[in-house]
Amino acid sequence: MNLSSAGNYYLYVGPTDMCKSFHGLSGLVQHSLNRGPGRDEVFCFINRKRDKLKILQWQGGGFVVWYKRLEEGTFEPFDYAVKQGWIELQYTELIMLIDGLSIKNTRKRKRYLPN
Repeated sequence: MNLSSAGNYYLYVGPTDMCKSFHGLSGLVQHSLNRGPGRDEVFCFINRKRDKLKILQWQGGGFVVWYKRLEEGTFEPFDYAVKQGWIELQYTELIMLIDGLSIKNTRKRKRYLPN
């Protein structure tokens, strides 16, 4: 998986049918986010039971789908009030989500951001 802190990460808030593959997931991105395939953009999807995660990424002229199924436990529930159905994640939040750490209970410390 080619992920870096320079990328843009988006999590689809609604439950996703894990039968969807490249076409279905990219269709969700195109219709609900109005985005096509792009460099450094990664889109994450979680199923209703929150035990499966798919990551859609554009690499080298084509889509790559990464899939993780938990044998025990669930991914963190997201009940954010988001109009468009997506939330933008930081790289560290994505890694925490994949590793099973809670994003809600963390505080981000102030850092310098150049303009």
